[in-house]
Amino acid sequence: MAGSADQYSHRIANILVGNPESSAVLEITLMGLKMKAIKEAIIAVTGGDLNFTINGVLAPLWSSLTVKEGDILQFNGCKSGCRAYLSIAGGGVSVPKVLGSKSTDTVGGIGGMEGRVLKKDDIIPSNEQPIQDFKGIRRRLPDHLIPEYTNTFHLRVVLGPQENAFKEEAIQTFLTSTYKATKDVNRMGCRLEGPEIEHIAGADIISEGIFFGAIQVPKNRQPIVFLVGRQSIGGYTKIGGVITTDLPKLAQVKPGDSITFEQTTVEEAHELLREKEKDLSIMKTYSYR
Repeated sequence: MAGSADQYSHRIANILVGNPESSAVLEITLMGLKMKAIKEAIIAVTGGDLNFTINGVLAPLWSSLTVKEGDILQFNGCKSGCRAYLSIAGGGVSVPKVLGSKSTDTVGGIGGMEGRVLKKDDIIPSNEQPIQDFKGIRRRLPDHLIPEYTNTFHLRVVLGPQENAFKEEAIQTFLTSTYKATKDVNRMGCRLEGPEIEHIAGADIISEGIFFGAIQVPKNRQPIVFLVGRQSIGGYTKIGGVITTDLPKLAQVKPGDSITFEQTTVEEAHELLREKEKDLSIMKTYSYR
């Protein structure tokens, strides 16, 4: 199953309410979700700023919050980023596991709530544990760990696995140019437009696995960056892959945003990931008021 597009925001949302990091959350894209709390609960909202309000009043992001029965929660429009994540204390959204996951695959129509997006009058099931068990939770994320989303995203990449299929000048074009996200941005991938990336002998290869963050260059010489809901295999050359630490930023790209790429090494990517995991480990140890 695909899971969350922005796994950093997903994990933090659960940490803030005392859940296991992999607990099911709601992923909200751009705008439009409006909900009514039918019982008191502790929640957190992380990720993109989608103008989140409670009873019409702006509510803080990246912090645990208490909502009361009857409160109206709404995401009113995109200020920055693309996707927000809402967690519920007590183990998260309670839906059956399909193929070992509680996530929803709307393309395949499986998982979550009947394999579809939420619709009017849906009741989101959550753990029935009394809120008194969680009232001690008072957490907010330290400012230095909160991502900033603008209209320009700088993504670090490791070249490969088919970088030898491109001319050296093409690789330099890829690494020094600015690309714009087209209207074709979703959980499967992000089509970009900008300077052409020229192949040496064509774009076709024997079909092979597609990984999260893979940057494919098909026959039109325009890159496609694959996200969490990507297909399993593909038959076009891949010039590189976005490093794990930067995948959450990729998930926040929306149509019209600009993207630049910077080459890094596997060793540097591993070190950056270790540093990020260390920060999260420290954060889980403390409550911030």
